[in-house]
This record gives sequence, structure tokens and C-alpha cells, in this order.
Amino acid sequence: MGDVLAGIHATWEFEPDSVLIRFTRGNRGAPKLFQALGERRIPLEALESVTLSPGKRGTVVLHTVPRPGADPLMDAAAGQLKDGCDPYRLVLPAERETLAEYYADELRAVLPGPGTGPAGRYLVASSVAAPLQFKAYDGKATFDGDKVSFRWSWTGASSAKWKAGDQTYAVSELSGVEWRSPDVFDGYLRLLPRGADPAARPAQADQDPAAVVFGLGYGPLHESLPFAAAVLEAVRDATPVLPLAPAVPHDPAGVAERIRHLGELHSAGLVTDEEFHAKKAELLAEL
Repeated sequence: MGDVLAGIHATWEFEPDSVLIRFTRGNRGAPKLFQALGERRIPLEALESVTLSPGKRGTVVLHTVPRPGADPLMDAAAGQLKDGCDPYRLVLPAERETLAEYYADELRAVLPGPGTGPAGRYLVASSVAAPLQFKAYDGKATFDGDKVSFRWSWTGASSAKWKAGDQTYAVSELSGVEWRSPDVFDGYLRLLPRGADPAARPAQADQDPAAVVFGLGYGPLHESLPFAAAVLEAVRDATPVLPLAPAVPHDPAGVAERIRHLGELHSAGLVTDEEFHAKKAELLAEL
């Protein structure tokens, strides 16, 4: 698409095969997670749906939903992110609703759709590269791209962890990561060793040498969640890649409707002559 839609905490640049999300840096009201992510390129094949709805205090929200298994960050979050920290939500002033509706329609026309199913591999690359580290309540967690290490603290670690000693796990030894938000009382990051019996795992994360626990000021979301996502991405990269879903053919009637909508935006002065003719040519080329 090649167009830019600027929101309150982020800017979305629409490209033919992806959406480039740039999060605003230095904005005091922006979530720290956004500032940590910096920017993310979201392939259109990674998205399942898009909605536009009223927001708070004179805003509208353009919200895309990734396919299951397409984004390691959202897989790690497992539905625990609050709306304000969801990187797939673009909050806009209400006066941009018409333009946002146009982009929502453009996305709907090219997305694979909810029937596509889970992605066979991660389609969204992590924007926070290793090495990574954060301080947990009972130790320090580090990830260098190949292995995860836990080094226990003198004051916070349980006797079970001190008895087990500092831990190091190669990515090849892991089947996944379990992240429980630091916003809840018993938040933690737990590694899932490949082939381990879940029934033999300690029920409490503070007794598990494969886990670190969070606490007030420890394991903050903007540090521990990208950490978990990077480990998940590395684990998935070691697995076989499944074939991608076939592309969905374009519907001539749908293209005609998008051209009509584009004409309305042009007549309203929301799209320039150059943008109108360029976009119309793109749409006609899809037929």
C-alpha cells in the first residue's frame, strides 16, 4: 500500500506484503514495552483479522489480530497483555476514523482470514535481539541467542535452587517457555526442558531450577516478555518449517468496492490526486 497512518503511540506504514509498525520513542505516555520493541514488520500472512472500534476520550482503535503461532511475542504473552500494551492496537484521534476505515478495508481484502489456521512457523521476527538479560527476584536471567542461564541471588533464591546450583539450558534442550505476567502476584518465567515429565515439575516456580520468579520491580514486562519471546523464537527456529497456506485469490467485486471507497476518500480530500491514481492502478492490477 505504501501509505502511513500515524497514531498516538505508533505509526503504521502499509506496504504491499506487510505492515511496518514504528513505536514512538521518547513519548512519556507510551508503554515501556513499545519503547523496547522499537519497530516491528508484520507480514500480512501473519494476520488473521482487523477491526475498527471506538476508543476512549475521542479516539478510535485500529486493531489487527495475529494468527496463532505467527508471533513469538504474542505466543509468550498468551493473552495476558492489557489493551494498552497490545502492539497490534493503533490508537488514533477520532477525526481520522474515515481514513482508518479505509485502511481496515484494504487489510481485510488481502488477509488470509480466520480459516487459515495456525502458522507453521514464526512469521514475525523479534525486534529485540540477543543478548538479553533481566533481573528477577531470585536471580539474573541471560540469553545469548544459543543458551539461557539463571544465576541465583543470595537473598531471593530458595534453598531448592541453591542446592541445584546456577542453571544453563541450550536452546536445543528446550521445547518452550512459560511466561506469567509480572503484573500478577506470582509472575514468573519458566523454561520447559524437552522430554521432561510435566508431572515431575515443581508446582511452585520458586522451587523450580528451570524458572525465575518476578516481584515488585523485578522481571518487568518490557524486559521479561521480549526475553521470553526471543527464547521461543530460537526454539521454534530449530523445528521443521511447515508449508505456508496458499494465497487467497482476489475477488473482482471486492476490488471494485475498494476502488469506489477510494474514490469517496479522493472526493472528500483525504487522498491526493497522485495517491488516488497510484492506488487505483494497484487495485486494477489485482484483477
